[in-house]
Amino acid sequence: MSSSAPESSPRGYRHASVLLDGAVEALVHDPAGLYLDGTFGRGGHSRAILSRLSPQGRLLAIDRDPQAVAEAGGIDDPRFTIEKGEFARLGEIAERHGVHERLAGVLLDVGVSSPQLDDPERGFSFLRDGPLDMRMDPTGGESAADWLARAGEAEIAGVFKAYGEERFARRLARAIVARRVERPFTRTADLAEVVKAAHPAWEKGKHPATRVFQALRIHVNGELEQLDAALAAALEALAPGGHLVVISFHSLEDRRVKRFIRQHVRGDSHLPRGMPLRDDQLARRLVALGKARRPGPDEVADNPRARSAVMRAARKLA
Repeated sequence: MSSSAPESSPRGYRHASVLLDGAVEALVHDPAGLYLDGTFGRGGHSRAILSRLSPQGRLLAIDRDPQAVAEAGGIDDPRFTIEKGEFARLGEIAERHGVHERLAGVLLDVGVSSPQLDDPERGFSFLRDGPLDMRMDPTGGESAADWLARAGEAEIAGVFKAYGEERFARRLARAIVARRVERPFTRTADLAEVVKAAHPAWEKGKHPATRVFQALRIHVNGELEQLDAALAAALEALAPGGHLVVISFHSLEDRRVKRFIRQHVRGDSHLPRGMPLRDDQLARRLVALGKARRPGPDEVADNPRARSAVMRAARKLA
């Protein structure tokens, strides 16, 4: 269970960093090293990392959410730097700060934060009515409302199927397209009610709009593409011996992280099986640091949103 109290955002929404102690233990192996927190959020992991660094250590943090960047202003520490940006660009950002290929560790805490979910004005949740936005960076890109207003039925159904794993994707997309002829979707509660009415088989203990909202959020923010790019950039930005630690919150993310680590642990898979080769000839770039780790019962009881979290860690080989 996390040893730190939940962080409060400027609007009063609280966020408990998931797998806080385990992630920081896996990440920080050199107190004097250079580290990158690719998803600052409300700073729980960053503050814990700083607490383990020596005066020579340094932490660079990134977040695409302007509210998160504003929150980072509360950290008065000369070892800490925050930059607004997508974590897919962490390689470019690391180069600009002179730490590319010198990082002792990279942490990625993937997904949406509690303050984003809890603030109705961000439009991430069907539980609180608000503008249908869902952008992690509200200053740019297309909102969920704008996309739903222009996308075709087949495209909407494809997003629901691919990113929400929604069995009734086509039926729900058809209902949305039929309703938007009358008036566009601009509020989260309105969309949730239409999905609720059109959904033929509710899952026990789960709102029928859950998968639709997840799919829209992932699509609007390009989350899976961002994750793929961030993993590749992190591997290049790490120094030999550097640690990569990734926390994901649903199977679509975790499958990508697992596949990425496994690919670079195995090395070149195109060579004939059984050919006698040295490790360097196989181009292995990572070694896994233990098995996947999940929150314990105490942490889940304290923070139910942690129940689906999975942490994976690896070390970069020379």
